[in-house]
Amino acid sequence: MSAVSATLGGVSTVIFANVTAHETRVAVREDGVLVEVLIERAHERSIVGSLFKGRISRVLPGMQAAFVDIGQDRDAFLYVDDVVETLEEEGYEVIGETGRGDQAVELVRGLQPDLAILDIKMPGMDGLEAARIINGEKICGVLMLTAFSQREVVEQARDAGALAFLVKPFQKSDLIPAIEVAMGRFRELRSLTGEIDALGEQLESRKVVDRAKGLLIDEAGMSEADAFSFIQRTAMTERIRMRDVADRIIDGSLRPGAD
Repeated sequence: MSAVSATLGGVSTVIFANVTAHETRVAVREDGVLVEVLIERAHERSIVGSLFKGRISRVLPGMQAAFVDIGQDRDAFLYVDDVVETLEEEGYEVIGETGRGDQAVELVRGLQPDLAILDIKMPGMDGLEAARIINGEKICGVLMLTAFSQREVVEQARDAGALAFLVKPFQKSDLIPAIEVAMGRFRELRSLTGEIDALGEQLESRKVVDRAKGLLIDEAGMSEADAFSFIQRTAMTERIRMRDVADRIIDGSLRPGAD
């Protein structure tokens, strides 16, 4: 087994790698905490998640990134800052930044953004758990970033509530559509939720009005049509909801002919 250590952004990072004829195992530890494990077997081997020694071939200052020659058919893409500068260049307002999942949840709760962009692997709380909380509280849409494209990872992100998924490295042409898709889907879901809530309120109001009609029929000897007409006229006269009139009939504070 071999290990490489470095300090990145103030975080002490150690990468452990163990390679056999049958599989490659890689683990990442940040500040003494295991944050990522990758196991790749020979029959399903790919370059995704692999470790390469490379040489920087081209720098993109505007995106704080560089292309790295790793001896493959295509150069790798190395990010210094994954998305912030790109977002600002495209006219988006970045209102909060953090590298920790737990802090991301608190920022989202406090700032109420239109979208939260999370990495699956984050210290403090992984991006999947942060996405579950944000999605459960219906605060905003979530775009999930990851270095891995395995089906299992994609399904985990989907189940956590991510509305779009992006595999690193990615280009600006990939990022912007993913952002718009995630925000658009969240708007649709929020609208649908509002419609469902409205339908639920209508159903509950109908139940209350039906109960009030039943009381007028039983106690005042009114027909169903007269009972409904009484509730409707009272609501129009007092400029209140029929549900409010029904509530007063049920609690006994309103009856036909009472002053």
